Amino acid sequence: MLARPAPAAGVVAASGGNHGAAVAFAAMRLGIPATIFVPGVASKAKLEQIRAYGADLKIAGDRYADALAASEQFAHASGALAIHAFDQVETVLGQATVGLEFEHDAPELDALLVAVGGGGLIGGITAWYRGRTQLIGVEPDQAPTMTHALAAGAPVDAPAGGLAADSLAPRRVGELVFPIVQRFVAGTVLVTDEAIREAQRTLWRVLRIATEPGGAAAFAALQSRAWRPVGKTIGVLLCGANTSAVDLD
Repeated sequence: MLARPAPAAGVVAASGGNHGAAVAFAAMRLGIPATIFVPGVASKAKLEQIRAYGADLKIAGDRYADALAASEQFAHASGALAIHAFDQVETVLGQATVGLEFEHDAPELDALLVAVGGGGLIGGITAWYRGRTQLIGVEPDQAPTMTHALAAGAPVDAPAGGLAADSLAPRRVGELVFPIVQRFVAGTVLVTDEAIREAQRTLWRVLRIATEPGGAAAFAALQSRAWRPVGKTIGVLLCGANTSAVDLD
């Protein structure tokens, strides 16, 4: 993740929580300071994890866009190395390794469902596959960032609310990843908050897998039939477990 040398001021990132925890962990291992900006909507579990890795945690605004703006101001003033959650080459390269692992474990996938926030995860996975399997983006219906971007032909502002707002609700998708998604992703589907919550319950009840709302979004598309399976072998990416999960039974 930290491909470029970090300055004395360390690194800074804005995140709903998951990316911030990853940056904080990497900084801890490298022995450099990390400052992580998160919005007020971030879950308690994510905040605790970031603090546990020794980062300086700062709450900025209500949504990811607010935290991003604050992190950019901090980077400019301090000289810290900014690590974007989804619109940076190094981040996208890291996300592409998820595609590599999927293809290694299931080389004959007919389709793969991936949750979409800013687009870094699906952009990286798509860059790996480059059309070799059908990629479907899944978004909460209250945060349709990629859906709106694909309709407009470019990243545009979109609503940023809903149950998964701490991980899947940036104001708009990344400029870097959008052309990759536009070229290779088959399309997007939207899921309701109730479908996401029911997917969380099913994953916990049947498999004892605890997922945060954003992490269960892709499975919600399959379980709720928002997306109808194409082919026999379907991949579903569960992409976040930062939750206490005590209320899923």
